[in-house]
Amino acid sequence: MHELPLTEDILRIATQHAAGKPIIAIYLVIGDLTSFVDDAIQFYFDLIAPRTLAEGATLHFRRVAVRFRCRSCETEFAPVNHDWHCPACGALGGEVIAGKEFLVESIEVATEE
Repeated sequence: MHELPLTEDILRIATQHAAGKPIIAIYLVIGDLTSFVDDAIQFYFDLIAPRTLAEGATLHFRRVAVRFRCRSCETEFAPVNHDWHCPACGALGGEVIAGKEFLVESIEVATEE
């Protein structure tokens, strides 16, 4: 359910930057550590986009994998099978350097012909 206000923000951001032109596509970047579900965002978008500049627009999702930097040895790594131990030194977890992203990367608007 938390995807509805998020999707409203996506629509608001896209329409603000569309400069009054119809929106063809919205490109989103979502980190794997977020709890956001692509299908839920799409569902809410399909409900709220009609009668806006984004009516009929396509959402494109790009997922960002989780990456850590070990606090003990500075090794950067991606967890494998939810094992968050550093492969170099065995320390648990570390600083999250990727995977928490959520942003509107770009929008595509109709060009005047």
